[in-house]
Amino acid sequence: MIAQSFDKIRYQTRFAIHVATRDIAKRLASAAMMLVILWWVGYGTVALSMSGILVAYEVAAHWLAQKLPDRDEDITATYVFTVWLVNCSSVLFYLAPAFLLAAEPSSAMLLAGFLWLFGVFVHITNTFAALPFYNWSLMAPSFGSAFAVFWLASENAFLPSSEGEWIITTGMMVVYIFNTFETLHKQKDTQRALNAAREEANARLRALEHLSRHDPLTGLLNRRAFDEELEHLITQRRLGSELGVFLIDLDGFKPINDTYSHEAGDQVLQAVASRLSKLVGDTGIVARLGGDEFAIAFRTITSEKAALRLSDYIARAIQAPVEWHEKELHISASVGIGLTRHAGTTVEGLCGAADQAMYRAKNSSGISAAIYRADDFERRLSLEDRREILAAMNSREIRPYYQPKVDLATGRSIGFEALARWIHPTKGPLPPNLFIPQINELGLHGDFLSHMAGCVLHDIEQLLAEGLDPGEVSINVPEVALATQSGRADLDDLLSRHPNARRHITLEITEDVFIARSADTIQASIAHFRSEGLRVSLDDFGTGFASFQHLRQLEFDELKIDMSFVADLGRDPTAEVLIRGFLEIADGLGVSVIAEGVETEAQVDHLRRLGCRLGQGYLFGKAMPIDETRIRLFAESSRDLSPAEVSPPLAEPAE
Repeated sequence: MIAQSFDKIRYQTRFAIHVATRDIAKRLASAAMMLVILWWVGYGTVALSMSGILVAYEVAAHWLAQKLPDRDEDITATYVFTVWLVNCSSVLFYLAPAFLLAAEPSSAMLLAGFLWLFGVFVHITNTFAALPFYNWSLMAPSFGSAFAVFWLASENAFLPSSEGEWIITTGMMVVYIFNTFETLHKQKDTQRALNAAREEANARLRALEHLSRHDPLTGLLNRRAFDEELEHLITQRRLGSELGVFLIDLDGFKPINDTYSHEAGDQVLQAVASRLSKLVGDTGIVARLGGDEFAIAFRTITSEKAALRLSDYIARAIQAPVEWHEKELHISASVGIGLTRHAGTTVEGLCGAADQAMYRAKNSSGISAAIYRADDFERRLSLEDRREILAAMNSREIRPYYQPKVDLATGRSIGFEALARWIHPTKGPLPPNLFIPQINELGLHGDFLSHMAGCVLHDIEQLLAEGLDPGEVSINVPEVALATQSGRADLDDLLSRHPNARRHITLEITEDVFIARSADTIQASIAHFRSEGLRVSLDDFGTGFASFQHLRQLEFDELKIDMSFVADLGRDPTAEVLIRGFLEIADGLGVSVIAEGVETEAQVDHLRRLGCRLGQGYLFGKAMPIDETRIRLFAESSRDLSPAEVSPPLAEPAE
């Protein structure tokens, strides 16, 4: 409340300065006339003193006007108080002549004093009429002065006035009338200025409101405004009528951005927005939700068939080529449809249903649109699912299991890969494919990586304290953890708390990082971690969309051959050709190679003949808990010790 009141006073201060500096000439001219009268009456010394003081006040007002900040929010309390003090105290000096004239034993001079007093009243009330704070605070000393003038007049015995005194009083009356009309005219000017400022402020508010609700590039509603308008459509929906939400994702948009520039991409987005707006008209609302994603809500959908027909119109409108610099840019769209009959009558339900349907359309060949029907889709994850996964991480139900990486010549472990397992209290051990997708969908990538990395670092420190060397331990790092400064900082912080264990860590990434939207940031993160002494392993090599050109852009230490190539050894000659090529590439780049998915001795022999030295797979052991890992390391280290040096393992197997 206090803050709002002060904001109003700051707003009034701006105009108080405006009117104060605007009327300087008139005030000084009126004051000069009055000071001449005082000199004539016999107050010469007082007149000189007052003239200096009044000029000083006007100079101060002019200086304050020069120091006025451009924005109301920059006007300080000190500035407001100074402006108010200058105005208030100057009013007292402008009222002073009325006291002197009222003390004269002349009815003409008394009348002149009253005319001067009322003139000051008129000036204040009309000049500051639209500024309540200044108007009333300046009128308070004026009213007090009026009572003082009446008291002085009551103490005098008035003598007949001279002709000169009546001439002066008549002149004062003329000046009073003139100044009154002039002040009224200036009041209108002040009011116009206030109205203009108010209109400008309202225009800015409307512009800000528009910006807060509309996408700046296309002019369509943004996500927040779409949700609000959709809520309104739902509440206004007639009983029995069907409402539909269409979520639209552009296909082929990213290549346009990458090939022709972001300007071309913006042109496409603006063209799509214009076409969708014309298509929808007054029958619904259109929004750009972000990126290349749009949404439409139609007020009335008569049937599922009609909804699919509308989606076909949408797809056709989007597929029309977009002209850009004498080129035709082509895109298509995947459309997901959420109807109230299947998704309910909430904004979240309709948009969530359309979102699921859109992803089905995007990932299905031969269709461009899909309708959400609850029986056809898996249950969406809820806040309860999120709480359960977080609780599982906190209680270490979700923890790392370690699969050995071995030397193919000796069969000895040279390190491990940490793989997540969920030891569920009712469902038993769950493989990662049953819960990692849920973690990704719930946006818990960062929490999961921090949890797994923390567990691995703790386990490594335990093994080192027991005199066991785990070798190089790989942690799978998702793209999102490397694509942001915060993700890199969190991992950095975690590693810094385990200085002894961090030198055993290998960050395992997939070749998808080459084609990620934040590829440059990811590569910078990888370079950062390698400079900190960590190793980087490139997983599933040869199965994604990376090219040999990409290998030149990324610093890494280890290349893992995907199990699909290993499985075909001895059956498909191309597998041997490709693996030999991978080995030669790795040798040329100076990185090590690990073959994944090794399950038979025949595959080991084949890999060794090709020159592959390291492998990983069920033949050498499945992923196992830390206690079994400890036993394996102890057994391997025992082979190199004399019987007297061998001691029993520090812990029994957990399972």
